[in-house]
Amino acid sequence: MACRSAVVMLALLTVLPAQTALADADGPLTPGPEALLVPGRAAATGFLVPGVAPGPRLSWQGPADTPDQMLPPEAYTPSAREDAVEPRDATAEADALIEYVPPAGAADRALSCSRRTGPYQRQVERWLKLRVDGRQSGGDCRAIRTFQSRHGIKPITGFAGPVTWARMQLLSARKNPNAAGKCPVRSSRVACVDLTRQLTWVQKGKKVLWGPVPMRSGRAGYRTRTGQFKIYWKHKNHWSTLYNSPMPYSQFFSGGQAFHAIYGSVYDRHGSWGCVNLRLADARSLWNVLRKGDRVSVWGHRAGT
Repeated sequence: MACRSAVVMLALLTVLPAQTALADADGPLTPGPEALLVPGRAAATGFLVPGVAPGPRLSWQGPADTPDQMLPPEAYTPSAREDAVEPRDATAEADALIEYVPPAGAADRALSCSRRTGPYQRQVERWLKLRVDGRQSGGDCRAIRTFQSRHGIKPITGFAGPVTWARMQLLSARKNPNAAGKCPVRSSRVACVDLTRQLTWVQKGKKVLWGPVPMRSGRAGYRTRTGQFKIYWKHKNHWSTLYNSPMPYSQFFSGGQAFHAIYGSVYDRHGSWGCVNLRLADARSLWNVLRKGDRVSVWGHRAGT
């Protein structure tokens, strides 16, 4: 229930009236039994209905703990009819590879090559086999622009930003994402979450069953917890009662932290509120790969957290 990036006061929770129903093409659909009661608060304030866009709100002061330390949602078994409702598709723009350009460098957009040294200058220089000095040069910019053009990254200015570096890391990981052996090799499925590279995949033994794909983990103060976990609840049409936002294809593994889709960009440099955010198409396919009880391994450290 924690973890969706949204402009909502952190001290507020959203309560949805019990009579609100999840609607599909066949009419109203009643959610599961007393779905998602807020721990310690439900008796006084009413029920939380998952999978439904919010109606009238009641607000109160939230717990003292940060949102990523929230107790897990109270799980119930969604009906087949509820799970038949597919979350809406994301727009094409949500998956666009739009490179972050700092406001001070906006003037560079009019130039054929950015004169600014990007935050990932050394890493990008090393990946492109350029001279690694951490300083932007004309040769660096031309090589970065060629890469950006080839992979559909815009604007094509040669700025060594987070989207360009993320794309390079994904390309490097495709053949063998677990080359460093950080994700445990087991006879059963393991969902691997590499916070350092901002990549996730699923493996069984040494075979990669799914991914790797880009992801977005928790920001400073709301870190995605590291360690060994298990998928304990899957809820296709989950709604965050903390951030008043959709969490499509949620697969919870640690308290309120889950794999789920977002309708924005996973390349956003600010990070999530603790969850592992995925592009909608990736979250949809992961939904069909993982099962309740599957292991989740999380390690590493997201830059800036």
